Amino acid sequence: MRIILILIIVAILSWLFLGYLERRKQIVKSESSRVNTPIAPINQLIDYTYYQLTSKEKVYAILMMALPTFVIGYIFYKSFILATALSVTGFLFPRVRKQQLIQIRKNKLYVQFKQALGCLSSSMTVGKSIETAFGEALEDLRLLYPDPACFIVVEFSIICRKVENGEPLEVALKNFADRSDLEDVRSFMDVFMTCKRTGGNLVEVMKRTATVIGEKLEISQDISVMIAQKRFESRVLLFAPIAIVAVLAFSSPEYMVPLYSGSGIVIMTVSLVLLGACFLLTQKIMNIKV
Repeated sequence: MRIILILIIVAILSWLFLGYLERRKQIVKSESSRVNTPIAPINQLIDYTYYQLTSKEKVYAILMMALPTFVIGYIFYKSFILATALSVTGFLFPRVRKQQLIQIRKNKLYVQFKQALGCLSSSMTVGKSIETAFGEALEDLRLLYPDPACFIVVEFSIICRKVENGEPLEVALKNFADRSDLEDVRSFMDVFMTCKRTGGNLVEVMKRTATVIGEKLEISQDISVMIAQKRFESRVLLFAPIAIVAVLAFSSPEYMVPLYSGSGIVIMTVSLVLLGACFLLTQKIMNIKV
């Protein structure tokens, strides 16, 4: 049973090491972006509905799922072959990880867009044109977000360059709204184009849109706080059976022998399937979108 403890320790150390590598990668990326201030070319625009994992990110995503499933498989089957077969599910996790990163990127852009609308409305309140307001809003955003790789800074830089090259502002904004795949951004774009054609009050539109987005963010944060404890409790209840099986297999191996042979393997398999179904169900319940 010492092998089980060794596997658990190796899994924990691997998780810590992978987390350390991820933090180091983010620090290096942040430092390099401060030294070099590249702006995405107009022909290389960001598609926020698509994300290409790098080789390191793919390996990291596979290990995120493969290591825990290997340990769980060995605890339930006490067989390296079956545990390895179960850990193969880690190769399916990069798809899930890709969707997670896409959603994280959209959430960041959504929050930054709210700040951008505030900067725009402030510039237009003093009577400046919408094109000039975008230029001043870009400068304000660079102060709010010093990182030149910040999504909204890059997008506003592209919009301002397109306007300087003679492209209509409506076309540049529509391109940004289509790539962002955010409902509020597309709604703002529709209202903006309507106001430009009919002579509506753009300042009030921007203020109202920023207020609505702020209220939605506050509601989303309140919901996250309310379900944080329930999310923790669901994880404890999910991993409690695994811990119980591991403790029994270590402390009373003769008591667990029937579960590692014959029909016991079927029972263990059914238990794992039920735990997996519970995990997917809790993830779906906790995934609340405002």
